[in-house]
Amino acid sequence: MTMQNIAKEALAGLRVLDMTRVIAGPYAGQILADLGADVLKVERQGEGDDIRRIGPPWIKGTENEPHQESTYSQSVNRNKRSISVNFAEPEGAELLRQLAAKSDILLENYRTGTLAKYGLSYEELREINPRLIYCSITGFGQTGPYANRSGYDYLIQAMAGVMSVTGHRDGNAGDGPMRVGVPVADICAGLYAAIGVLAAVNHRHESGEGQHIDVSLFDSQVAALLNTFSAWFNGGKELGRTGNDHPSASPYGVYAVDDGFILVATFNDREFARLAAAVDRSEWIEDPRFARNGARVANRQELSTLLTEALRGRSKEEWIAHLNAATVSCGPINSMADLERDPHAIEREMIVPLEHPVNGTIRTAASPMRFSSTPVQYKSAPPTIGEHTSEILGDWLGMNPAHIAELRQRNVI
Repeated sequence: MTMQNIAKEALAGLRVLDMTRVIAGPYAGQILADLGADVLKVERQGEGDDIRRIGPPWIKGTENEPHQESTYSQSVNRNKRSISVNFAEPEGAELLRQLAAKSDILLENYRTGTLAKYGLSYEELREINPRLIYCSITGFGQTGPYANRSGYDYLIQAMAGVMSVTGHRDGNAGDGPMRVGVPVADICAGLYAAIGVLAAVNHRHESGEGQHIDVSLFDSQVAALLNTFSAWFNGGKELGRTGNDHPSASPYGVYAVDDGFILVATFNDREFARLAAAVDRSEWIEDPRFARNGARVANRQELSTLLTEALRGRSKEEWIAHLNAATVSCGPINSMADLERDPHAIEREMIVPLEHPVNGTIRTAASPMRFSSTPVQYKSAPPTIGEHTSEILGDWLGMNPAHIAELRQRNVI
């Protein structure tokens, strides 16, 4: 994406100390960095963030190199600067306290109570910076019987109910619980963390005070269950696994055509009427089996068979063009290679190239937020471990090169 020389950014001037690892926390930090905050990624010396080594796949060309790095790590760390600090050493922990005193926001995703061992808890840091917004992202939250457990995305998908509605129906080939193919619990927690931080920033504008934000993957995933949650708690019904069928709408799913599959989505009676006319089956509009959504859901298998028959004789490309022209929601089932060639993705500049100091050109997915006055800027690729340590200590704490060299020699940084 072409770099725009725009001085104003939505979160310009905010300083973020990002003490998170893996996905949820770094994703929240990247959102804030995309919006213009100065985000410092705190990493362990030598090893850095665990996500750097979660592979394969690896960045092309690094597979057998000392700087081998996962492609995963590139998805949540752009626009940040990296500082490596050994905060197990008292002097390292003191450095982080000094940085926190200069920060607006601190993100952390250590197991509940861990940072208190190093004098880095919210209670201790707010004494030196009452305006600090301190966001803790954990598997299960700061309270409750699971508070001390670690929580990864897959586990949360299982425990928060996502896998109970993901996968093929019982009795179908390959049935059984299934995870969602992207880390939805991590993503939701990262989004809620970023939203919570922005709310706390607004509160601080009014009150002058920071606060502690407790975000958990478990809570975030339950909150994102939406119709699955409401179906049980308000209707007493478990939706269960429905494969590619929508539990509450039909036809809404994957359908075979002459050269593969398309996705057809009709969510109301008006859309279904347009679909019926488009496939030359206008009699379905008045058919009591199909005229209303509830009836279509009850007769989904019969309708699916009839629609599949009606879709014979044309290719994916032909049906997608024809149905969209008839205002019927329809599209391809894209692979990543398809997405790379998709004209809409290209026109929207959804693939952002950034130059990495070691690994060459890195491509990341553009922010979905498009602002008219404060557009997202893509300033830098994900940093190498400790790439900006000296720069940060000079910028934020005013340290001179000799002091920084001394800290490095003593293995503090």
